[in-house]
Amino acid sequence: MNRENKKKEFEKNYYKNHPSTEIFTCKFCGHEVFPDGAGSKHRNHCPYCLSSKHLDIEPGDRASNCGGIMEPVAVWVRKGGEWAIIHRCKICGALSSNRIAADDNPMKLMSIAMKPVSLPPFPLEKIEQMTKLMGGDGTLEW
Repeated sequence: MNRENKKKEFEKNYYKNHPSTEIFTCKFCGHEVFPDGAGSKHRNHCPYCLSSKHLDIEPGDRASNCGGIMEPVAVWVRKGGEWAIIHRCKICGALSSNRIAADDNPMKLMSIAMKPVSLPPFPLEKIEQMTKLMGGDGTLEW
C-alpha cells in the first residue's frame, strides 16, 4: 500500500492510537520488517540497520511529505533508563526521537552510542593538557 492510499484510507492521526501491523521493506538496507518482536505496538524503524522513513511531523500523524530516510545518528537515555534513537532525515534534516525496540540490533546500538568516544571533537593528546589545566597532573595512575 503506498503512502497516498494510506492518507486516503485512514483518518488524520490514526497511527497515534492504533497499532502498526504492516510488514514493510526497509528503504535503506532492504530487510523485510515485521511488527512482531518490537516489544511495542508501534514499530517505527528497522531493527537491523535502525533506519526509518520520514513519515511523521508529530509521532503517528503521517503528515510529513518528505519521505526521506531517517538515519540513526545518536542514542540517548530517557528518564527511567530507557534508550531512544535520534534519527535525522537525509533530505530535510528533521530530527526525531524513537524508543528502541526489543529486537533492535545491539551491536548497531552500541556502535552509535560509542561514536562520540571513538571520534572526539578534539585531539586525544589534548586530554593531558586539559587535565593539567584543571589542577591534575595529567596521569591516570591511582
